[in-house]
Amino acid sequence: MEHIDQLWKSTPARQKKQSKAGQKRSEEISKQKWAILSLSSIPLVMTLGNSMLIPILPSLEKKLAITSLQTSMIITVYSVVAIFLIPIAGYLSDHIGRKKIIIPSLIIAGIGGLISGWAAWKLDSAYWVILAGRALQGVGAAGAFPIVLPLVGDMFKNEDDVSVCLGLIETSNTFGKVLSPIFGAFLAGFIWFLPFLSFPVFCAISVMMMIFLVKSPKSSNKPIPFRDFFNGVKNTFSEKGRWLYAIFFIGGTLMLVLFGILFYLSEIFEKEYGIKDIKKGFFLALPLGALCLSSFIGGKIIKKNKVLMKWLTFGGLLATALSIGALWFSIKLWYMITMFLISGIGIGIGLPCLDTLITDGVEKKERGTITSFYTSMRFIGVAAGPPIIAMLMKFSNHWIFILMSSLSILAAIVALFAIKPKAQGQH
Repeated sequence: MEHIDQLWKSTPARQKKQSKAGQKRSEEISKQKWAILSLSSIPLVMTLGNSMLIPILPSLEKKLAITSLQTSMIITVYSVVAIFLIPIAGYLSDHIGRKKIIIPSLIIAGIGGLISGWAAWKLDSAYWVILAGRALQGVGAAGAFPIVLPLVGDMFKNEDDVSVCLGLIETSNTFGKVLSPIFGAFLAGFIWFLPFLSFPVFCAISVMMMIFLVKSPKSSNKPIPFRDFFNGVKNTFSEKGRWLYAIFFIGGTLMLVLFGILFYLSEIFEKEYGIKDIKKGFFLALPLGALCLSSFIGGKIIKKNKVLMKWLTFGGLLATALSIGALWFSIKLWYMITMFLISGIGIGIGLPCLDTLITDGVEKKERGTITSFYTSMRFIGVAAGPPIIAMLMKFSNHWIFILMSSLSILAAIVALFAIKPKAQGQH
């Protein structure tokens, strides 16, 4: 009985302690609100730089007199270049500092946008120069958004804070995807190449915010020798490879499906339904808006519950697979949009879970490198989606739905069997 009395007496004290901990977390996020806003601008800007072009791809095809596959390469080359440079940027950020990589990368990306815009404006045969500018944008992208994830992990000690902020970062990323088709179509309505030239302006704003509003946490640790660092990363993959490889695969799959959907919708809206310009931008924004909202809510509710993260990821993938598979029966406009709305929700739920699992699951000294591999896989998905869909559109639409649905099911199976938080010691 005495023990029961002590238990009851300790409950208010425990609640008070938990309340103080929650207040402390809230205060920490409040103190860093401008830094969080600045960091959130980076995925927003990088997404605008790529996704703004989605609604104007058919117009680019006509203006540049190129094929649909060549048009898809304007999206793909940006990601292909980034894929190879992201791990290098991640390694360097672990050694010389996050800001020292992010700021020059944003400047390089802005220069790439200027080159593409100038070529579209001044040259008669602009396609290859535009591709070169897009490749330079990819170089900049490699050292920008991928480094934001480990920097957030560095800035906060509490896992709840990290989860909340990564949710905000992912929401900013997805909000950029919502805004991009509308904004890209709006700008192109004035001058068709204006989306290219607007990108350097966004980069400049983000650079100023990073310089003045973000302070990287000070570290007293000396840079680890490359051999020791390499061995540490190797050991991390040896110990945690099962769930790390799973998250890499799932992240890449989600991006492939998402950008495949966007490319498909951009083409089908214009060619099958005559939906163009700003109207098409708003239609493209519908599934992306669902993705953005679910990503924001997901980041809020997961906290540090890694078991919940696993099941939300699995459920999101399953919803994506079923909704895309349902398009086998009909591609009438509003039925199709509804199904892609559901798939957007599924993708949006999974993304913040994957970000948090991988950021919290590795040591801080290796975080930049490990998360860079994850981001590389996401970029592989972005790069692969448009050309794969462009090739499949030459055949029946059913093959597109079969592929995207099958990939989503495969990713769900991987999430179910390979991500085991308790067994892997993540919880």
